[in-house]
Amino acid sequence: MFAQALSSRLDRRGIHYAWLVATLTFLVMLTTSAALGLPGAFLSPLAREMGWNTDEISSILAFRFALFGLMAPFSAILMERFGVRNVVCAALALIAGGMALATVSTELWQLFVAWGLMLGVGSGLTALVLAAVVANRWFSARRGLVIGILTASSATGQLAFLPVAAWLIEHMGWRVAVLPVLAACALLAVLVLGMMRNRPADVGLAAFGEVPVATPVQPPAPPAPLTLRGPFVVLRDAARTQAFWVLAGTFFICGLSTNGLIQTHFIALCGDFGMGPVPAASALAMMGAFDFVGTILSGWLSDRYDSRKLLFWYYGLRGLSLFWLPHSTFTLYGLSIFAMFYGLDWIATVPPTVKLAATTFGRERAPMVFGWIFAAHQIGAAVAAFGAGMTRTLLLTYTPALYAAGAACLVAALLALMVSRKRAAGVAEPARA
Repeated sequence: MFAQALSSRLDRRGIHYAWLVATLTFLVMLTTSAALGLPGAFLSPLAREMGWNTDEISSILAFRFALFGLMAPFSAILMERFGVRNVVCAALALIAGGMALATVSTELWQLFVAWGLMLGVGSGLTALVLAAVVANRWFSARRGLVIGILTASSATGQLAFLPVAAWLIEHMGWRVAVLPVLAACALLAVLVLGMMRNRPADVGLAAFGEVPVATPVQPPAPPAPLTLRGPFVVLRDAARTQAFWVLAGTFFICGLSTNGLIQTHFIALCGDFGMGPVPAASALAMMGAFDFVGTILSGWLSDRYDSRKLLFWYYGLRGLSLFWLPHSTFTLYGLSIFAMFYGLDWIATVPPTVKLAATTFGRERAPMVFGWIFAAHQIGAAVAAFGAGMTRTLLLTYTPALYAAGAACLVAALLALMVSRKRAAGVAEPARA
């Protein structure tokens, strides 16, 4: 097998195959999250060309965010039953198909199928749960750092492609702007098919950082298939704890103040103040660069400091930056200052939240519990995507939405301090057939 031979070759050079799997996962999450973020750049061109209102398009993007999040608890089930490689390839195909279908859509229902259903399901299959699955399966050491890096790729991908997309929209039309993502999805599908494996044992290895055993590692016997009832059992038991509701509530506010508001509406917001799409997208890309650094640093900090206090500072500073944004000059200089402070904790909240979930619910249950917490994040994003669009349509300004999100972040900062350090008892294992 190609993967087995490549693993042996890398091992002779002192490189564990886990790092190749993590690299592939990084690129997949970067690309799929870029596809998730691109429709924000298409908001104004679509409204002008098709005559649709901002709130109509925003409602589709809101549904996409909600579906993206609600897929998270079930993506772990699908990865367990069908394998990480197969699920990732299916997700790439759905995303590419959805982006391509959007370019020929002439009715709102067609855009709903393309961006609401296909993009929502595809991106949901490769959401942050994928990072948790890969990190937990392939890494015994450096797991926090790996989660931080993979998480950073998710947020950075949503922003890094935007300057190129904005330039293509301005010079060649919004339909051409989807081509880089389509090409990246096709290339990654080939690489994943050839090199991605489900577990270290599939290439005869132990997880990175585990003590080597005397005999070669054999692939484990296939586990009993997980049932779709499993996530609901975990949700029922987790919902009995205060920690779950605090983490889900703060993550709801996290999604409301990032993906749903800034990612979706920032370019249109800047356009209201006379800034062109390319400079606005460049400011978003700058946020992505700062977020990449901030999220990796957050993963490092979460291994050393109280995650509750980290979340307090992250949400508090984000709230203050959102209060300041309407009063910035909306020049590249003024937005650069906002991009730096806001970008550093765009998704830096994930490593401390994952760690708190693992501490509270245990290593085995944490990915599925976090899947439900992440679903709350995306429901928050959906609320902001629709709510901010409605605010813009009715009041002709985004300012009330920015103030509301800033105030919510300050509430989240206080809620984060309420998470108990005690281990939750009685959270059932996922149901199996």
